[in-house]
Amino acid sequence: MVELLPQYLRIKDEIDAAVAEVISSTRYIGGPKVKAFQEALEQYLDVLHVIPCANGTDALQIALMALDLERGDEVIVPSFTYVATAEVIGLLGLTPVMVDVDADTFNTTAELVEPFITSKTKAIIPVHLFGQSTDMEGIIELAEKHNLYVIEDNAQAIGATYTFSNGKQQKTGTIGHIGTTSFFPSKNLGCYGDGGALFTNDSPLAAKIRMIANHGQSKQYYHDRLGMNSRLDALQAAILHIKLQQLDKYNASRQEVAAKYDAAFAAIPQLQPPKRQTNSTHVFHQYTLKVADGQRDALKTSLQERNIPSMIYYPVPLYRQKAFAHYFQDRQALPNTEQISQEVLSLPIHSEMKPEVQDYIIQGILDFYAT
Repeated sequence: MVELLPQYLRIKDEIDAAVAEVISSTRYIGGPKVKAFQEALEQYLDVLHVIPCANGTDALQIALMALDLERGDEVIVPSFTYVATAEVIGLLGLTPVMVDVDADTFNTTAELVEPFITSKTKAIIPVHLFGQSTDMEGIIELAEKHNLYVIEDNAQAIGATYTFSNGKQQKTGTIGHIGTTSFFPSKNLGCYGDGGALFTNDSPLAAKIRMIANHGQSKQYYHDRLGMNSRLDALQAAILHIKLQQLDKYNASRQEVAAKYDAAFAAIPQLQPPKRQTNSTHVFHQYTLKVADGQRDALKTSLQERNIPSMIYYPVPLYRQKAFAHYFQDRQALPNTEQISQEVLSLPIHSEMKPEVQDYIIQGILDFYAT
């Protein structure tokens, strides 16, 4: 699904030098490399504060902890997303409330969220799934109307740009009260291990986030609140700083791959290419088709027989997972999520895809529908 080695080989000399510099400095935790990456990412995103942490799941948990919510408070999340988005809500004793998503963009909207807001609702976590922004203008307006916090899960869309109706543009992850991301190796901006970060323009909130990520310390050995030990190490920061300079190029390469897939499948009515939202760029962390007529699994098997990888993100709605069963015993199924879970199929996409490899993938799909 992703080839990481060719990407590394293109920047090998810079990466190797940066890693060697960190090792020889013996500043493995914190230090100038982490600060330099943090400042570069702040500039790229045009956000006041970036707080690096150990991984994207920690980023979500820290964000919720910073809001000082109480046990039983409700947090709204999409039903069609990776488990981490909802997992941290339950771990903190909060109540995840899962809402449906748009059948074509796979992202939730303000219209889908609002019916689930109650007096216990305290926050919304929109997810910018597969590489494009969710309905942030509508969600921000809804949050202001109901006095709710907004935490953006930007793990799959770093580098995407959202355009408001007045023409104002912002990078995803910088629009809500807090944004979070993951630097898992396969992400558009990925490190060579685990890593994550939080973003905010709220300085008091940033101070709280930094404290939580560092054992609740206001200064060394003075702990003002319960916190976590969640740090981005200097080796990963050095790698990410170099790769950040290539991020727009990486995203452009993914967009070219996606456009070629689109053109190839345009004449196949059973395939629906990813729908682009008019108010967001799409950086294609995943290229996810909808496969009609119940043929998704057969197509996946056919591709596997040709040694073509594909993935189903996500085969089981979150509210049907055993881990969340006790939250949703009396809940109706969400129709769009149910349909999407049966139809989605993601194809290989990455910044170093060779034309002949993509041609082989495309031909495998065309042959399936020619028989």
